[in-house]
Amino acid sequence: MKIEKDRVVRFHYTVSEVGQAPLESSKEGGEPLAILVGHGNIIPGLEKALDGHESGDSFGVDVPAAEAYGERRDNLTQRVAKKHFGAQKLAPGQQVVLNTNFGPRAVTVEKVGMSVVDVDLNHPMAGKDLHFEIEIVEVREASPEEVQHGHVHGEGGHHH
Repeated sequence: MKIEKDRVVRFHYTVSEVGQAPLESSKEGGEPLAILVGHGNIIPGLEKALDGHESGDSFGVDVPAAEAYGERRDNLTQRVAKKHFGAQKLAPGQQVVLNTNFGPRAVTVEKVGMSVVDVDLNHPMAGKDLHFEIEIVEVREASPEEVQHGHVHGEGGHHH
């Protein structure tokens, strides 16, 4: 079965910056990633690359920053009260997850003051051209409920 919109794909991935050592791999956790295709659940360039592949396929793909996490934007910094970081020890350059009104967001600490912290809101991989090594584990039809909700349920997916 080929990958297309409204199908569920389970796949292993390893991601690196183009020409660099791997940053992360699903194989370390052992579980493949499960996504519902055509619903914006992964970066656009990777979703496009999966299209038309089938179970058992392995391939590599380069995804330019614009189709990954977007270009870096300057001046995307925000001053946040230190209390929002709880008891975490903070240092410049450190990546932390900040709970925002729009859900959790990965930010990079720029400067730590007495009561406030300056953070860079760019995604840590913004502006980076990424390389993925993909191994397709399974392709199946999504259930009507999964399509309606826009994400995978059950193994490797959301639990309501």
